[in-house]
Amino acid sequence: MQKTYFYRGLFYLMGLLILALGITLNTKTGLGVSPIISVSFSISTIWHFNFGNTTLVLYALFVVVEMILHTIRSLHARQSEGLPLEHANQMNLKLVLFMDILQFPLSLIFTRFLNIFSGMIPDLWTTYPDSFSGSFPGRILFLIIAIILTGVGAAMSLNMRIIPNPGDGIVQAISDFIHKSVGFTKNCFDLFNICLTISVGLIFAHHLVGIGIGTILAVIGVGRAIAAFNHFFKQPMAVLSGMNES
Repeated sequence: MQKTYFYRGLFYLMGLLILALGITLNTKTGLGVSPIISVSFSISTIWHFNFGNTTLVLYALFVVVEMILHTIRSLHARQSEGLPLEHANQMNLKLVLFMDILQFPLSLIFTRFLNIFSGMIPDLWTTYPDSFSGSFPGRILFLIIAIILTGVGAAMSLNMRIIPNPGDGIVQAISDFIHKSVGFTKNCFDLFNICLTISVGLIFAHHLVGIGIGTILAVIGVGRAIAAFNHFFKQPMAVLSGMNES
């Protein structure tokens, strides 16, 4: 039992590290970043804020919205189901809100990883303009690597079912609230973030910031990377971590 808990925690932590590395490498290609991160990236770039700290504020906002949606949904359920299930609904809401609150310290740790990797990895197109790394083909290659890392990290952390990343948590909360599939909700939320980032860039910088071919490839590629990773590694990881028994 202790061994399975060890592997579960190890895979979860590794997933967060790989996810943070993938997200950071994505931003360093200068070809556009994933939709959710594009909001904090554009704000930090335009106003020269710390990227990790800006993402922390964004994640905190996500968690607050999650808690509001979960509370409203619980109140609606309590009204429709009546007194017999009122206590069960209250207990369930407390557990859900507790898991939401745990996303605050997770966000703090995760965004520190972003800051560490951001300090370690240079901007490819400005630091190495005359090398393959700084060329367009080189940046595309690193973008593909970043997308794969993002998908692998997301799959590893999500599969362990511990504390969701706020970017995933808010999609799930909205999906439950509007009674739509997670996939449909994710697409709509990505589109919302892209539109918000475009608006911020055009209004305050008068050009696009954080939106590019990398954004499109991230929308398409991260999900495929998650599916491919799970196809080959989800079951072995589940056996080691005891998730196949839960």
